[in-house]
Amino acid sequence: MLQINDIAPDFEADTTEGRIRFHEWIGDSWCVLFSHPKDFTPVCTTELGYMAKIKPEFDKRNTKIIGLSVDPVEDHSRWANDIRETQGYAPNYPVIGDPELKIAKLYGMLPASASGGAAQRTPADNQTVRNVFVIGPDKRIKLIIVYPMTTGRNFDEVLRVLDSLQLSAKHKVATPVNWQPGQDVIIAGSVSDEEARKLYPQGWKAPKPYLRLVPQPK
Repeated sequence: MLQINDIAPDFEADTTEGRIRFHEWIGDSWCVLFSHPKDFTPVCTTELGYMAKIKPEFDKRNTKIIGLSVDPVEDHSRWANDIRETQGYAPNYPVIGDPELKIAKLYGMLPASASGGAAQRTPADNQTVRNVFVIGPDKRIKLIIVYPMTTGRNFDEVLRVLDSLQLSAKHKVATPVNWQPGQDVIIAGSVSDEEARKLYPQGWKAPKPYLRLVPQPK
């Protein structure tokens, strides 16, 4: 099973925007890969449309988004028309075709023993292909969220987590519960008080010695 800080497996695949090699496609960007058990499924239809709507927010964060669905690319293209009609936005990012289940297995979303191609499988057969992976420019997995088929994903939360991850990657801080950009952050536990005094000469609030709060660094 893939875990946080593992290297995201590389692969080549056909997408709605042409063939890609995944790591090369990510380049120096961050990436959100989100997967779907089947085309023409209702919850996923709403998700793909919403991601298209908020794509500019990911662009601001130097983050590429890419979908994956266990069906051929040709089906993705037909599905895009339904997504535009019902959600007001069609995917404006690539969607990977995975009709042989290779990438779903590579990422541990289906067992290696899963058999049959996309045409022989139902959404229920593929119900575990409902993951969100956030991947850093170093190609390491920073976040994994798994959703059931009946619950639409909260991509506003993915943006919030992305803000936290990018802040933590740049500064030696962590973010507290329900943190929103602009709120106070926590000095990372790996930072000694001596080092913290150099980083934050203005000092910090410490309701407990291990809980050191400072304004969000710019």
